[in-house]
Amino acid sequence: MTRKTALTLEQEGKAAYQAGDPHDSSPYDRYGNAEQQFGYQFWTRGWVTARSAAESAQETASASAGR
Repeated sequence: MTRKTALTLEQEGKAAYQAGDPHDSSPYDRYGNAEQQFGYQFWTRGWVTARSAAESAQETASASAGR
């Protein structure tokens, strides 16, 4: 796999989070062949990154609203 493929898979995961898809909705098989495992790893990384960014934004908004 290439870096471009990895970045594409991360973007898919981010888009899935923004669409409201749950963490376990990855279209890639965690226990499949090497290509499927790679897809799962980077898709999940994108999903988790999007969730972390959203949670961070909520914490920032909550903190500034109390001032």
